[in-house]
Amino acid sequence: MNSHLLRIALLLSAVCTLASAQTAAYTNFVRQIQSPSGVQWDASVAATGEQLSPLPVDSAGSRFELWTVLASPLTSYLLDTSYVGAYIPVAFVTLHSEDPYGPILRTRADRPFSVVIAVSGLLSGTTVPVSSKSVNIFHYVQSYGVGGTGVNLDRSQATLLTQASIAQNGTQTFSYAVTSVPGADRSKVRGEERFSVFTLADYQAPVTQIASSYIQIWPVADGSLTGLTQGQLIRFSLPQVTVTLNDLYPSSTSYVQVYPGNPQLGTVGKTVPGSVLVINDSVPQSRVLTLKGYDALFDNDGLWTMELLTVTPFGTDRLAYVSFNVDRTIKIISNLTTDE
Repeated sequence: MNSHLLRIALLLSAVCTLASAQTAAYTNFVRQIQSPSGVQWDASVAATGEQLSPLPVDSAGSRFELWTVLASPLTSYLLDTSYVGAYIPVAFVTLHSEDPYGPILRTRADRPFSVVIAVSGLLSGTTVPVSSKSVNIFHYVQSYGVGGTGVNLDRSQATLLTQASIAQNGTQTFSYAVTSVPGADRSKVRGEERFSVFTLADYQAPVTQIASSYIQIWPVADGSLTGLTQGQLIRFSLPQVTVTLNDLYPSSTSYVQVYPGNPQLGTVGKTVPGSVLVINDSVPQSRVLTLKGYDALFDNDGLWTMELLTVTPFGTDRLAYVSFNVDRTIKIISNLTTDE
């Protein structure tokens, strides 16, 4: 085995996982674990590029793990793994979603995603080792629980959803309309789906994971507007409104707008001052806002609609709305009499 060339190819493919959207808040390293000794070594890596592994690949193989570390709050994420050996096939697992966020792939519970699994180096014949003839693909799902974020998650507790065997080199794509993470309310599940490729055991090496990647699933946001009621008549100043937002997507902009007339999706209205909330985080967020002193937005009497909207990589969603009537015209009724 030319371990020198294998080291370069492996590390290059792993580091490319971070290339799309890395930020200064993350630092990255590759961990090399020797088999069967268990000796390990960590090497810092940039978001893109290549470098040699610090240790030679043992005869039984070496596992490489790609980690990224979020500075605040301090959290480590295992992004990808690969295994290199003398006759071990090579596999890559690449996940795709509509969210371009890079360090950790993610999507929303109601959105589709896909996984591409590429396998090369498989051999055929009666004299080649069993572990070089085919690989197994395992699809795991795991819930984070109510309000969970996946921090300190015990992935050994994940549920095996499906498994399949691949005995030919090539690329296969699997598409999923929505997530399979368990939960009673399908719009509110949070967790992850992981796809892993394993070798078969033989006389020299045990069952070995040669590639793995996962996608985080976050819940659909919801919200409410309180302080105004449907059909309410406003005679004088507009009342204080409380805006409640739950499970805002980690990359989202939410705001409240008003416009004359009945509610109609896609209408561009006037943004209520103090209602814009920008979330740029790694996990969902919930907020409560108070709106007051926004009377100047209503330049005419009549029917008006107030909407709570959130904009994510998946589009714009209306979380709540209320329609009400504004009538601030002062009417003076009097009688005119004269004495003659």
